[in-house]
Amino acid sequence: MSALRTLLHHVIDYAGLFPPASLSMTDAVTNYAHYLQSPHRWALARFIVPVSRLEEFSNAVHALTPDLRNQTWHLSALVGTDINSELQAIDMFNARFSRAPRSMLIDAIELKASSVEEIERLNLPPSIVSFIEIPIAHNPEPLLETIKQKGARAKVRTGGVVAEAFPSPSDLARFIFLCAKHQLAFKATAGLHHPIRATYRLTYAPDSPSGTMFGFLNVFLASAFAYSGMAESDLADLLSETDLAQFSFSEAHARWRTHTLDASMLERARTQFAIAFGSCSFEEPIEDLKKHHLLNS
Repeated sequence: MSALRTLLHHVIDYAGLFPPASLSMTDAVTNYAHYLQSPHRWALARFIVPVSRLEEFSNAVHALTPDLRNQTWHLSALVGTDINSELQAIDMFNARFSRAPRSMLIDAIELKASSVEEIERLNLPPSIVSFIEIPIAHNPEPLLETIKQKGARAKVRTGGVVAEAFPSPSDLARFIFLCAKHQLAFKATAGLHHPIRATYRLTYAPDSPSGTMFGFLNVFLASAFAYSGMAESDLADLLSETDLAQFSFSEAHARWRTHTLDASMLERARTQFAIAFGSCSFEEPIEDLKKHHLLNS
């Protein structure tokens, strides 16, 4: 099923430090080091870490055994309100650690903005990919146009630990459609632990409430179809799809209902448009793919 692997190649940014997992730095770093050596590393992308915790991160990596720490680590750093000083901290980190045998490189940053004016004021580094998280409950086109002008990429929140954190399928479809319209790459974050849209527990607590969550197959296949020109209304239907039987993957194609994309189009969409999604679990998405017989091992 190479079309499925193409769709999910390096798609999961590991965010084990964040809810609902909220792991310690030691546990998250150890997990990621093992994932880098796992049979499913083809699906693994960056490690997500706040700039404020970079020293803690480097100490945790240093404490690993040599076989685990001496790997190539690609990081995305979350930037807070003190942008200039945090960018300086990133430069210092990269100068210190981006050399073999333990190569740790921050090659992406993530930050938030909620208005055109906020985005315009951002002083973004030209040498690092910048993802700007924006609200999408109202028409985000002016924000997306400004992000494009700044040479950055967009970021959308697709869930959280409460039901209210999940956007509607129509709002998410509009965001993806407009990103495709403006040829603006984006990443997603939160609420994408499972392949298909359904009702799931929102946290790992025994008494966790449940809510309807997007599937990562829905989101990234919708993104690939958007990149090839699918209408916004069809994107909303795809994002709302709950019947796994409506999806199929072969060596050369991915299909949803009567719509088909070949593997080359999937690859272009993933490398140029729908970049990744942040998840506090790497194992849960992989295990769910196995459960649905989409991965054999």
